[in-house]
Amino acid sequence: MLYETETRLRFLENVGIAMMGAARTAPKGKGRDTLEISMLSGKELEGVAAEMKKIAAEKNMPGFERDAGNVLASSFVVLIGTAIKPAGLAQCSMCGFANCGEKPAQVPCQINTADLGIAIGSAVAAAADNRADCRVMYTIGQAALRMKLFGPSIAVAFGIPLSCTSKSPFFDR
Repeated sequence: MLYETETRLRFLENVGIAMMGAARTAPKGKGRDTLEISMLSGKELEGVAAEMKKIAAEKNMPGFERDAGNVLASSFVVLIGTAIKPAGLAQCSMCGFANCGEKPAQVPCQINTADLGIAIGSAVAAAADNRADCRVMYTIGQAALRMKLFGPSIAVAFGIPLSCTSKSPFFDR
């Protein structure tokens, strides 16, 4: 006999893998892929939560502390980030500058960040399709960036914690 309680971690790992695939195959502006996608578990979650608590204390931002508790109540966290790589458009100006040549290097390209948003939407749709609890959190992305969990080109990131319990830990916040 196989009990559901024995399969939760495997279920959530499979959902996380599906989320990563959904994020990767999400439509991309200009057909370029600037995303980095990974999944954390176990002790890695403790490290991210600790960094989030540190940010909460440093910046007096209690939301980071609250979200750290959500990370600790999760089994996995899917991380999705994007590089700031100009699209090379002669006339776009969605970032506030006339074209990619005038945009300062540290200003995010709106096409990259739109791609990130679409990828996140695809990932959480995959979680919803599988009835796994999740929530998109910029706070996790900030901690992951500070911890250098992404490659050096990644500048904007979010985290999506996953849970499978009778009540979502992400609901009453």
